[in-house]
Amino acid sequence: MTRARRAAAEAVGSALLLASVVGSGIMATRLTDDVALQLLANALATGAMLLALIAGFAPLSGAHFNPAVSIAAAAQRDLPWRDVPLYLIAQVAGAFAGVAAAHAMFDRPLLSASLTARRGAPQIFSELCATFGLVSIIWTCARRRPGALPFAVAAYVTAAYWFTASTAFANPAVTLARAATDSFAGIRPADVPGFLAGQLAGAAAATLLCRWLVPRQEPA
Repeated sequence: MTRARRAAAEAVGSALLLASVVGSGIMATRLTDDVALQLLANALATGAMLLALIAGFAPLSGAHFNPAVSIAAAAQRDLPWRDVPLYLIAQVAGAFAGVAAAHAMFDRPLLSASLTARRGAPQIFSELCATFGLVSIIWTCARRRPGALPFAVAAYVTAAYWFTASTAFANPAVTLARAATDSFAGIRPADVPGFLAGQLAGAAAATLLCRWLVPRQEPA
């Protein structure tokens, strides 16, 4: 698979992921005023989309759709460092395209700065925990049960919507793009740096743990 095709897979997958996150959030708020039902609908749609995307795109690019995962993959020697910038650009560009697509489907401005406040230490710590768990699940499954990976990630993200105060963004590209939607899924641009710091710290901690817990099996 050429680098261009892998980057395209990351961009398309990231776009579909954000279209699901943002679009399901908009649809949920149109159908009900119950915030718990809105969150449930958003979580189920996101989990289902992740299951489909990872199953479909993993053989093409690894189905990262997440800069934290790509950096962790490079640190684990599963992705060449020279490919990381290309992956990150594709993921962020795809994520913004997905937000724009969701807005277009619901007749909204293509991009609009979010007014949803998500600030404070509990929110940042939630992102650290959410990303730590996500990266840990990815690498333990990838090393020991690769066939279970799409189901494990989808299940984890669906659960993390509910057990974290931040609703588990756990993804720098997702965080940046969700700052451009003034909808149920949004985050104020001013709150983005704290989320990014928590996510990168969680990914780093998980990578260090997994290097020891499930070390890469070198060929004999």
